Amino acid sequence: MASQYKNLFFDLDDTLWAFSLNARDTFEEMYHKYDYGRFFRSFLHFYTLYQHRNTELWEEYGRGQVSKEELNRQRFLYPLEAVGARDVALAEAFSDDFFSVIPTKNRLMPHAYEVLEYLAGKYNLYILSNGFQELQCHKMRSAGIDRFFKKIVLSDDIGVLKPWPEIFHFALSATQSEVRDSLMIGDSWENDVAGAKGVGMHQVFYNVTGKEELPFQPTYHISNLKELMQIL
Repeated sequence: MASQYKNLFFDLDDTLWAFSLNARDTFEEMYHKYDYGRFFRSFLHFYTLYQHRNTELWEEYGRGQVSKEELNRQRFLYPLEAVGARDVALAEAFSDDFFSVIPTKNRLMPHAYEVLEYLAGKYNLYILSNGFQELQCHKMRSAGIDRFFKKIVLSDDIGVLKPWPEIFHFALSATQSEVRDSLMIGDSWENDVAGAKGVGMHQVFYNVTGKEELPFQPTYHISNLKELMQIL
């Protein structure tokens, strides 16, 4: 029964804040600002190279194989290296500018604001995110959703990322929540759904990409945030 829940833990990126859209917009701005057309066939050429290495680096970061600093250094330098234009200073300038601009973007996932308005009076709302501390709070303020949340819990706080059990236990402890009356809501099957299930927490899988093959049945399965208003 949905009435058993008191505490709702939301992922942020691509669950509430439209990370994929906001990031692409910012990358395209930086691509033109730094005249990357002199190195790449097109923006798509650059962005495909970036995304491929970025995915690998986040997996390495999650396993503790690279530091946060090395993750950020490598992912911005890699596309230039891939086309034989290695320029560390240029990659650093691009990176610094990117990180100053992206948290000012304010696009949200469809219906995110109205759903948070609906839920905020009924439940304790928290953020549980793998994002970086210097970005996540700024992003939430820019999008006008920070006021809905009682606490923001980030992997940066303890150096452990979802889906590891430690970050979920830390979040429960930091918010004085019990696993039996808490619910995790997120778009990442591995980080949010499998991670929450691993500590006995109920989960809502926000299936943004239309994933069809699910390793197990999540507690709830939605394709639109508005469906939370029927569940909760």
